[in-house]
Amino acid sequence: MAFHRDRASKDTRRLSSVMAQAARTADPPSLIDALLRADGEPLRVIAEVKRRSPSAGDIATDLDPGSLACAYEQGGAAAISVLTDAPHFGGSPEDLMAVRAASSLPVLRKDFTVCGLDIADARLMGASGVLLIVAVLSREELRSLLELADALGLTALVEVHDAMEQTLALELGALLVGVNQRDLATFEIDPNRAELLASGFPSDVVAVAESGIADAQAARRCAVLGYDAVLVGEALVRSADPAGTIEAFCHPGDEGAAA
Repeated sequence: MAFHRDRASKDTRRLSSVMAQAARTADPPSLIDALLRADGEPLRVIAEVKRRSPSAGDIATDLDPGSLACAYEQGGAAAISVLTDAPHFGGSPEDLMAVRAASSLPVLRKDFTVCGLDIADARLMGASGVLLIVAVLSREELRSLLELADALGLTALVEVHDAMEQTLALELGALLVGVNQRDLATFEIDPNRAELLASGFPSDVVAVAESGIADAQAARRCAVLGYDAVLVGEALVRSADPAGTIEAFCHPGDEGAAA
């Protein structure tokens, strides 16, 4: 966050000019529409293009984002998440643009969003959504960034880690909320976090479970809890058959289909 805030402080572009430029680009496909799940429909999967991470180290530094996106779409993914942070995750805007060119699915720009220019840049890259992490943003920053995303027709995936953050996200009108089961301080996974927060979502909010979704059994558990979607990265990038893995996650059993 210090890196991204420092970089933002040195960006001299005028937000109004970049917002206007972004607004003139073609409308991206809707992220939230792709993740809506009615009763009886398959669990939605947001499949992630991820080269490395601070917790896992190198995962697949030489991956081809366009080819991977095609495999994800073939397997039935509802959307694709792309890391664009370079120093910590090995990603880039070029990765996102390659995915956008190769796939018709909506794309989430997964990065540390700290200012309006980050959101405008996401639209310029062809993204349909941006990530907003409640734990690292003030209430006013979160409110402002939600409004800017909406103004550009982007969906914000608002990431929470506990009940207080969940309440704040809902109070500010977030319609797509992700529960990250990874502790940002220790990197440890708490597999009970999604369960603890599941009952706090109103029916008109699309709920996503993130981190620790390593297999179809974990996906089934999220579906039974009522989550509309899961965000899966490492398990797919490491898979020899990402399309088949996604298909298994989308249809994780009769319990999930009935959730």
